[in-house]
Amino acid sequence: VAATQDHVRRALMHEPRGHAGMYGALVVRGGAAAEGAHLAALFLHCAGYSAMCGHAVMALGRFALDYGLVPAPSRPETAVRLRCPCGPVTAFVPWDGHRSGNPVRFHSVPAFAAATDLAIDVPGHGKVVVDIGYGGTFYAFLSAEQLGLDVCSSKTRDLVSAASAVTEAVKKQFKLHHPESEDLAFLYGTILTDGKDAFSEEPTTNICVFADEQVDRSPTGSGVTARIALQYHKGLIQLGQTRTFQSSSTGSLFTGKAVKATKFGNYSAVIVEVSGEAFYTGTATFTVEEEDPLKHGFFFK
Repeated sequence: VAATQDHVRRALMHEPRGHAGMYGALVVRGGAAAEGAHLAALFLHCAGYSAMCGHAVMALGRFALDYGLVPAPSRPETAVRLRCPCGPVTAFVPWDGHRSGNPVRFHSVPAFAAATDLAIDVPGHGKVVVDIGYGGTFYAFLSAEQLGLDVCSSKTRDLVSAASAVTEAVKKQFKLHHPESEDLAFLYGTILTDGKDAFSEEPTTNICVFADEQVDRSPTGSGVTARIALQYHKGLIQLGQTRTFQSSSTGSLFTGKAVKATKFGNYSAVIVEVSGEAFYTGTATFTVEEEDPLKHGFFFK
């Protein structure tokens, strides 16, 4: 798709049909969604493609039921099996016999700690200590406080700039490894947190800056998955303990918990359950006129 159909991504994600923070999913059915999946999905954003998106999985789970992509859905909950670039993911979607509902929960691929307490030299910020976790894609995690910022009150542009600097520094100073595919061994972004990693009933707040300085509007499903794996690895959370994660950008909430210990290649890993809400905003028909000089979109930074 990247090699032959990228104009479709640009037309949908960039202006005038999209915007700087736009995110999308391309639904694939038939043979490409084989191996027991109801459908496959490619995740799109303004800078390219992603291996996993938890919030999109929640939305796709509801969409799959409401648009008849799952034969004979069952009450009160239906398992929707998706094939994502990172691997098989299952969404569990409330179903009342007529329409889908919330909250939707999902189990992703095994999540693991790729590195902990890694010292990274960030230009303009000096030495910081980061953790790197995998939850369908790789993220660097650190408290915003290490960068002289507050994840809840600092200006978003300052958080974005600092997180992007961390991402670029980690890419240069640490080599990632994926147990099954080196194609997935890339750092997707940095998640700045409030530093509250120890288990608590209180929500912990974070902001995810991914791809080309895009800001996630949700608490980040793949990020929650990776962060739970890191907390479990460090002994800060036990199997079955539920934590609440809040997005500093919108205030929206996800919950996450490690439900099973497993192995993923040489890594000790966990299966994480993430739960949240997805809502319809509308349907649209997009038009591309051949003579339009900006038909494939444009993008301002």
